[in-house]
Amino acid sequence: MLLAAGIPVVEHLTGLAQLSPHGARFTATPPRIADFGTFPVRAYATVPAERSSAAPP
Repeated sequence: MLLAAGIPVVEHLTGLAQLSPHGARFTATPPRIADFGTFPVRAYATVPAERSSAAPP
């Protein structure tokens, strides 16, 4: 139902506990194929650099 509605599903990710609970941006890049129900993706998270307490605002 989700795929038929155009909603992608990403599952079986590992290492998520290493991410910050706030501020990470998730991206999943699929290969250039069409008409498949499931296939592997390149999944990654971009995390903004933490500000040092000594850094100016």
